[in-house]
Amino acid sequence: MDRMTTKTALITGANKGIGFAIAHGLGMQGIRVGVGARNDARRQEAVDKLRAAGIDAFGVPLDVTSDASVAAAAASIDDLDILVNNAGISGGDQQNPTTLDIDVLRTTLDTNVFGVIRATNALLPTLLRSASPRIVNVSSNMGSLALQTGPIMAAYAPSKTMVNAMTAQYARQLVDTAVIVNACCPGYVATDFTGFASTRTPEEGARIALKLATLPDDGPRGGFFDDAGSVAW
Repeated sequence: MDRMTTKTALITGANKGIGFAIAHGLGMQGIRVGVGARNDARRQEAVDKLRAAGIDAFGVPLDVTSDASVAAAAASIDDLDILVNNAGISGGDQQNPTTLDIDVLRTTLDTNVFGVIRATNALLPTLLRSASPRIVNVSSNMGSLALQTGPIMAAYAPSKTMVNAMTAQYARQLVDTAVIVNACCPGYVATDFTGFASTRTPEEGARIALKLATLPDDGPRGGFFDDAGSVAW
């Protein structure tokens, strides 16, 4: 494909679920998509599925909890226009704040928050070379201090609160650049993450990320959005 007319995106945690749906949705718009994932076999399977759909896809070995892995991924990508920080974990079922294992919180933050920071900072120099760079951080309204939705999850929910806060910080820092940074809530989607306990499909969950990843140059910055618009947080 002609680099003059084709954008490149990297989606972390893109081998399944919402991440794969985002990769597919961007690819169907003619965007070259990088499938970031830890597992070699699952990453290749996802790339093969995307290519079978006529999408220009490539695999990127990527563990967002590893400085070395993130650095290697960044070094392997010459051009990047879109970064979708999708990789995340739930932290498990034992998230009562009064009995919370600090290691559970630490592990959850390492993926959901520090992983976003690692990937963003490593790839930002490449993004800054793009004419219209976009960063989308996949969050959750469970992290909203205003809404306080869902069950009590004292590791997962605060991790998403911090994702929203970091999104705002990045947007402020990058206000004088072309980089547009926003966060999104895909909603309660039927994936293995939720035990498939929903009627909302990954494709439906991916819609808001796709919108934010392809915003025009005068699009909003530092916001938190779902399908209905801005989310209070």
